[in-house]
Amino acid sequence: MTIQIYNTLTRQKENFKSLEPNKVMMYVCGPTVYNYIHIGNARPAIVFDSVRRYLEYKGYQVDYVLNFTDVDDKIIAEAKKQNDTVQNLTNRFIDAYLQDVETLGVKKATHHPRVTDTMDEIIEFIKGLVDKGYAYSVDGDVYFKPRKFEDYGKLSAQSIEELRSGARIQIGEKKEDPLDFALWKKAKADEIAWDSPWGKGRPGWHIECSAMAKKYLGETIDIHAGGQDLTFPHHENEIAQSEALNEKPFANYWMHNGYMNIDNEKMSKSLNNFVLTKDLIANHDPMVLRFFMLSVHYRNPINFTASLLESAKNSFNRIKTSYQNLEHRKATSMDIEIDNSKWYEKINHHQTDFEAAMNDDFNTANAITVLFDLAKDANLYLEEKQTNSEVIASFQDMLKKLLDVLGITLDETKEALLDEEIDDLIMERNEAREAKNFERADEIRDLLQEKNIILEDTHQGVRWKRG
Repeated sequence: MTIQIYNTLTRQKENFKSLEPNKVMMYVCGPTVYNYIHIGNARPAIVFDSVRRYLEYKGYQVDYVLNFTDVDDKIIAEAKKQNDTVQNLTNRFIDAYLQDVETLGVKKATHHPRVTDTMDEIIEFIKGLVDKGYAYSVDGDVYFKPRKFEDYGKLSAQSIEELRSGARIQIGEKKEDPLDFALWKKAKADEIAWDSPWGKGRPGWHIECSAMAKKYLGETIDIHAGGQDLTFPHHENEIAQSEALNEKPFANYWMHNGYMNIDNEKMSKSLNNFVLTKDLIANHDPMVLRFFMLSVHYRNPINFTASLLESAKNSFNRIKTSYQNLEHRKATSMDIEIDNSKWYEKINHHQTDFEAAMNDDFNTANAITVLFDLAKDANLYLEEKQTNSEVIASFQDMLKKLLDVLGITLDETKEALLDEEIDDLIMERNEAREAKNFERADEIRDLLQEKNIILEDTHQGVRWKRG
């Protein structure tokens, strides 16, 4: 079955066809690095990493570019506030970003370009737009003229007049039309700046990605992706700049993930309701956070609450427990001659269903449902009077294979305890409680809970069962 992608540009699902056979050129807008990332920034990192992983699973080589905006007004202001240089500040937060997303299972990009390392290409790009009459300079600033670009507004489905009604000229701007946007900004006193044909300055936000995409992927790319909030003006302006200069389509497929809500309110720094990714990682299993993010289709908004995260943890543990129970049974399984064809058929059928879900616009929510079904069948198999270690290994291999497509790993250092190990720990816990060594007793309780062992106090003593 062909992969279908919902294309924001055409507002419909389309069969995916890459520009080159078995190769995908994919650009994802990365963060502006002046602080630690919040979970809203983590969502596109996880979502589009999963898209990349599935494309690779289907046999594509993916050239994956995720940029860092390492100079802009917010960065300059924060550096001054911290009495630090722009470079030191951005280096620190780029490292923090990479550490956070790696912990969340995100693969490193093929290229992680920075604006400050792409200045020559940005300046050359702007010169080309000026030469073609799409841009003009005034007193050290350079502006792009959207009215001159015939299809401006096609990504966000807005007409020039609709856009014009909401546009304003800010104090200090010298542009000819309220719709015009900055490609190059004249340097202010004591600001970081670069030499250019228009004087010292630095790039506007939108030109960065156009120049970096062209440098690392070419004039036309397969997939351009980012958060829904970037559709306008950022991605709209990227299209105008790139297609005006290169005279060919910029990206064939545009993908946008939905908004992140906190307790049913849109996450916003003005509401002070954002949650830093590093704080969540410090207190929760990163794989549970990733599982939670992928439990909702990427184009839909996702609501974050403590209770929903706990629910995701419980759901993820059902899959983990199934895998651990398989591992526990493997040691006692007998490789006797039994017809297990129906179980192999079930396992393969789940893989087919998983691929059907992912082929349908990377529907990770439905793919996770398939994983539950696979885990359920694994549990049913373990109820058989006689089990085969090869069938058990096939269930385990498929669970790990499909989870890996989603970037989710099972911590195999937390495999299921053997029955006698559990009995020994419970006995040690009882002895610790009698000796009033409550610290050790609590450690054992926490260990058993971590491994999904449920303790029940009865008149006959403590009993246990696997969760």
